[in-house]
Amino acid sequence: MFKSIIPAAALALTVGLTSCVGDLDVDPINPQQTMEFDNDAVFNKIYASFSLTGQTGPSGNGDLDDVDEGRSDLFRMAFYLNEFTADEAHWVWATDAGLPELLHNSWGESCIFSAALYYRFYFTITLCNFYLSQEGNAADQAQRNAEVRFIRAYNYAQIMDLYGNAAFTESVSADYAVRYTRPEFFEYIEKELLECSEEMAQPGQATYGRADRVAAWNLLSRIYLNAEVYTGKARWDDAMAYADKVINNGYYKLNDKSAVNQTTGEVYTPYQMLFLADNDRNGAQYENILVGLSDGVKTQSYGGMNFLIQASYSNKTDYLTDTYAPSGANNSWGKCLRIRKNLVEKFFKETPAEYNTLAEFIAAAGDDRALFYNKGIKPAISDEGTDEAIGYNCVKFRNVNSDGSNNDVIEFVNSDLPIMRVAEAYLTYAEASIRKNGVAGNSDAKAKLDLLRSRAHATPKSTYTLDDVCDEWSREFWFEGRRRMDLVRFGKFGGQSDYKWEWMGGVYEGSQFPAYMNIFPLPVNEISNNPNIKQNEGYN
Repeated sequence: MFKSIIPAAALALTVGLTSCVGDLDVDPINPQQTMEFDNDAVFNKIYASFSLTGQTGPSGNGDLDDVDEGRSDLFRMAFYLNEFTADEAHWVWATDAGLPELLHNSWGESCIFSAALYYRFYFTITLCNFYLSQEGNAADQAQRNAEVRFIRAYNYAQIMDLYGNAAFTESVSADYAVRYTRPEFFEYIEKELLECSEEMAQPGQATYGRADRVAAWNLLSRIYLNAEVYTGKARWDDAMAYADKVINNGYYKLNDKSAVNQTTGEVYTPYQMLFLADNDRNGAQYENILVGLSDGVKTQSYGGMNFLIQASYSNKTDYLTDTYAPSGANNSWGKCLRIRKNLVEKFFKETPAEYNTLAEFIAAAGDDRALFYNKGIKPAISDEGTDEAIGYNCVKFRNVNSDGSNNDVIEFVNSDLPIMRVAEAYLTYAEASIRKNGVAGNSDAKAKLDLLRSRAHATPKSTYTLDDVCDEWSREFWFEGRRRMDLVRFGKFGGQSDYKWEWMGGVYEGSQFPAYMNIFPLPVNEISNNPNIKQNEGYN
């Protein structure tokens, strides 16, 4: 099935925008060119920015210049900045250009992935600005405009989190973009989300793959949870209020459906169902508020869920993960992603024994979310070479259908990428409540955390400290591209030495790195070409 947002719409952008937005002092939409606005095509291209990297498929006509198209996917680059810099993910090819400084927390203003992601965000923002500048006449035009405003706000929220202070514009213009500080971004994003949510579809009324107002509520709860980081002022009540709106939206809910593969007999837990090839119809669609659509034939890229699946599974006989948890892919990348032992320790107090099946491993962990492969593998990444016998494999994401039905697409996967899940609201509410009201007697927060743990068949705790909540964020959302943000909020990222992980700061035992690295540098070209923009403190 073609999982398009507008089934008849072309995926190619037809307005002449063919390369990197580059510096925002140039107009990426040629004002001398006569153009006919194709509402469906541009609208679809905006949504496609969550999943695709160019105009023709996985490679050959990328949106961005000066970066390998396969690595230019929004999620993949955000994963690099949020996961490789933190305590969950490591990359086997640790000498790949641009990766050592992320893996070792030693990046500077020449960081290629920081610059590329920055321009990826502004490419999408420019598409949104262009779309909103046109006179669309679709039957649902007000709703479309609201969704585009939401996507623009989502991209600015990512910029606020990752870069702090950066360029801002709502127009496609040759004028220099102005510089916004984090508090200015926060005020703008909050206003946009509050306004556009009123015009977005009611919960569950949008076509699958399009955002409805629950996505806006979830993003509001997220920025409110991080408001103290962004603005210096806590917004715990607001974080709880909008998380509560998400939890009680009347349509989306925690997935509680399991399934049995009719071909292999494997049982998939409710948590596993969220990340399978049929997660658009197996029950997971009621938890996944917003997804990046993926179709192995129609929407091919080397990012998104394809990146997570193809980079996780070994193709070597000694570590053949497909005999343990079939990936449903061709495993042509081999084991690129590997798990840092700090993540393993979130599930095991001691080094786990080796297990022949995933079911045995999950049972030993006492938590369905421990989706690791460890047969013949050591948990500690004591050597950053390419030895597959160190660093557990991720088997969380898979290109298989939950009922065992045939899925012959193996090079580019069918599994949709969860961008927002209802589970986030439960953790947001619990954390905000504990920060505001404390641990003692906080039955409201405990109930939310108990529910997540019970869904994963993990034993609820008698009480939850903030450290417990920080660990619970990792258990629930590991490898979903958000870990750095959570560590920053808990004071466990830059500028501290109490919490360490493998290769933090470039040494195996972990070493402190400066607090200014809690945000990333702006691209050098942005600084040199736009007089309104200045580099983030610490990078110059």
